Amino acid sequence: MGSGRVAVIGTGGTIGAVGRDVFDLHDYDANGVILDAGQLLEALPRRDDDPVCYAVPFSAVPSTRIGFAEWRELAQLCARLVADDPELSGIVITHGTSTLEETAYVLNLTVKVRIPVVLVGSMRPSNGLSSDGALNLRNGIRVAACPDAIGLGVLVVLNEEIHSARDVTKCATSRVQAFQSPVHGLLGQVDSDRIVFYRRPLRAHAPDAEFDVEHIEALPRVDILYAYVGGDDVLARAAIAAGARGIVSAGFAPGATTQAEKAALGEAAANGIIIVQSTRSGSGRVPGTSTLAKSGFLSADDLTPQKARILLALALTRSNDVNEIEGMFQRY
Repeated sequence: MGSGRVAVIGTGGTIGAVGRDVFDLHDYDANGVILDAGQLLEALPRRDDDPVCYAVPFSAVPSTRIGFAEWRELAQLCARLVADDPELSGIVITHGTSTLEETAYVLNLTVKVRIPVVLVGSMRPSNGLSSDGALNLRNGIRVAACPDAIGLGVLVVLNEEIHSARDVTKCATSRVQAFQSPVHGLLGQVDSDRIVFYRRPLRAHAPDAEFDVEHIEALPRVDILYAYVGGDDVLARAAIAAGARGIVSAGFAPGATTQAEKAALGEAAANGIIIVQSTRSGSGRVPGTSTLAKSGFLSADDLTPQKARILLALALTRSNDVNEIEGMFQRY
């Protein structure tokens, strides 16, 4: 008998994709075949002491099709699974890697269950040569059933590594080591003989975060503006005209944008639109400088632009007060 019981929710992505042959490692989406969670579990090699698993139907799509409606449904589904199965040890969500880090971070701020929630994916399709999908799935199941994973927030498991949803990001397009936590490092490792944790996240996370998406139909509009040399104010003003309630500047490191864009964003901040300064560098904290304060911008801390956007959108469901939102960026 396996130790613990784990529910596996399948959302699609490369981990379930079937390429045209074993050498189809990049154009497999064109084949149009994605296995669901039940099919992945049926094909998964197992040992007698592995946790008991069961599949939970959800979707089978590329992760670029996933948005707020799916995020809310996943958070609600996790809560229902725990309510319906008191013996449940953990939940695994299979997911495409393109947006895996964003789904993980949303759930890290909105899931209300205390058992581990673990996202897994793969960089190679299920039938590809040296596919990493089966090992990532089995390792994710093992972590979800591990008592040491309780209280760490939502986790991401790929390439035999355990990452915090807040810190992890995809750093390569197709290599198996694509998912990394550049600044703070991984939380632990999944080896064949045991699961080992080395650190715990200190920032606030699920299930004790203040955000609740149960009764929200859509997140407030928040856009990301990518800084580049010679950039003007056109995209900033377009975002404002489109009704953005918040804007994240993916600026030059350590946290700045062009003068034209800065002027437009400064006007927006003066008119109640929340502006958060992040960087395009991929890692590092944006310091709270006097220039930032004078412009009325908030620091994204060390969140990537895509995660700063998520936190800002969720923050705007709770408050429009710039000081309260600044506190959320310091807590989460």
